[in-house]
Amino acid sequence: MKNLKVFLDSKHKQFNQLGFIKDDPISIPHRFNKKEDIEIIAFFIALISWGQRISIIKSGNKLIDIFNHAPHDFMMNHQEKDLKKALGFGHRTFNDSDLLSLIAFVQEQYKDGEGLENSFSKHLKPNDKTIENCLNGFRLAYESSEFFLSRTKKHLAYPLGGSACKRLNMYLRWMVRKDEFGVDFGLWNSISPSQLICPLDVHVLKQAHKLGLIDSEKGDWKTALLLTDKLRKLDPSDPVKYDFALFGLGIEAKNTEII
Repeated sequence: MKNLKVFLDSKHKQFNQLGFIKDDPISIPHRFNKKEDIEIIAFFIALISWGQRISIIKSGNKLIDIFNHAPHDFMMNHQEKDLKKALGFGHRTFNDSDLLSLIAFVQEQYKDGEGLENSFSKHLKPNDKTIENCLNGFRLAYESSEFFLSRTKKHLAYPLGGSACKRLNMYLRWMVRKDEFGVDFGLWNSISPSQLICPLDVHVLKQAHKLGLIDSEKGDWKTALLLTDKLRKLDPSDPVKYDFALFGLGIEAKNTEII
């Protein structure tokens, strides 16, 4: 385990650096400075982070245009006519109906004075080791909202459904982790980095299996927990920093941009 930690620490430092940002979907929220702008656009970018990274970034640019280059102001002040720009938006299975539903839901979070941070963190219980309750609570809040669409719920995966919740785990990593390297934003203080769960994409799964961290490549919540438990033994306070190492190793091995 000691040798594995040394190896993964070196790969973490190799990939957790500013050069990583340019070709990754996280480059989209890095264009903004205001906390609310970052967390709002990052939420939508995370939800469409499926497929080739260049395609995700292209769709992200469309979202910025739809939000008039000011996501928080758009959420708070848009009129019905402003939503016409969202019609026709699509990224793989995420379409304009999904976008409009989630715009309304996110707007509700801010107009209620909570914002996205509290919308997740308020579901934490005092002794929670992980963000499982955050993910379940957020999804159930969406289901109980007046803006709920049955087709959209698949984009807000939750542990109760057995999903690994890759995209939302990635989003929370972006918002919660903080270090000197400047890739993740570390904007949220109500969730601890130690509670994060490693996002499971194809690269991470394959590399974790190859390194003996997990026994199978089944991408479900159970595997996400098992992998994170192993990574927590390497760094109890910040286990998900190794997402950089495992993802980067996968990119190196396959020379692909599918995430």
